[in-house]
Amino acid sequence: MIFPLFRRNARQNTISTLYGTIVAQARLPCFYREYAVPDTINGRFELLVMHLALVLDRLAEEPEVRDLGQSLFDHFCRDMDDNLRELGIGDLAVPKQMQRMGEAFYGRAQAYRKALGATDNEALSEAIKRNIYDGGATGRTTRLAAYMREAVRDLEGQSASAFLSGKILLPNPKVTVLVEDQA
Repeated sequence: MIFPLFRRNARQNTISTLYGTIVAQARLPCFYREYAVPDTINGRFELLVMHLALVLDRLAEEPEVRDLGQSLFDHFCRDMDDNLRELGIGDLAVPKQMQRMGEAFYGRAQAYRKALGATDNEALSEAIKRNIYDGGATGRTTRLAAYMREAVRDLEGQSASAFLSGKILLPNPKVTVLVEDQA
């Protein structure tokens, strides 16, 4: 029968749920108000990439969810392709823009991974400043670095079965700001 080709399977629903959670987290208004991330297409892309990179790094740690990470990245690529087309980018220019986005993702993911491996926040703050704040000295990089480290801890505490059921728990960035303000 042809009808199974049109049905969404549970795996597609899981990927959509995971990706939706990541996008919703990246779009939280407090990132733009309290963390001073530029509320622009580039600023939103940077926060999406940051969150996606953290989740994909976590998924890569366990063989049972590693392929889920690849499916999640594929979903991200389809979403970016759709967004480019909605912005009016022509069919001939989309592949070149997608290549740039892919390179941006991999470069940022590698920079964050390396910086998160350091014990201090200097490298992480620098990567955040360069990528998310476009090199500007905003004074907010330490807050975002603390949020990223908290997100990594939260993701590490989640089981593979939680991811397989479409659940991601990410920290509340407002609470991270309050903790940083008190320090």
